[in-house]
Amino acid sequence: MSGAGPASPGRGSAAAPPPADRRRDSPAAGSPIQPIIKDVGEVYSRLLDHRPVIQGEIRYFVKEFEEKRGLRELRVLENLKNTIFEANERVLPKCEQAMQDNLSETFKRLQAANAMIHRLQERECEVRKLQADKMMAREEKCIAHWEEFMREQQNKRAEVDEEHRKAMERLKEQYSEMEKELAKYASF
Repeated sequence: MSGAGPASPGRGSAAAPPPADRRRDSPAAGSPIQPIIKDVGEVYSRLLDHRPVIQGEIRYFVKEFEEKRGLRELRVLENLKNTIFEANERVLPKCEQAMQDNLSETFKRLQAANAMIHRLQERECEVRKLQADKMMAREEKCIAHWEEFMREQQNKRAEVDEEHRKAMERLKEQYSEMEKELAKYASF
């Protein structure tokens, strides 16, 4: 660290203790102790009081940090500027051109797919209509067949009922004749 060198060579590093019989009052302006006190103050300030040195070092560190930081930020900003310029001048037009090319091709494909789907829907609608028509024809045929079947059943039932009625009448006649014959034999 600058300014922290050894004491001046002409001065002693250790001062002789003052005699015990002297007073401890502040030395007079012209006393021989005054230069010693001054030297001790200088030695103290150079060896033990580091505030000026530390402040100088702090100023130096802050100055270097700000300069380096400023240069680093300038480099970062310059790199960003170059990247943005390159993106605007080269990448963006390529992307726009690729997008336009792919977009028109994709639009054509979508139109073709839409047309195919429309045709498929029409076919499916026709098939459903045909199936519905066939189903209606079958249903009408089944209804007609059922009605015919029910008419036949009614006719057969009427025939069976008529035969049953005739058979009942014959049986009644037969039993009444048998009763008459029994009545003839019962009188014996």
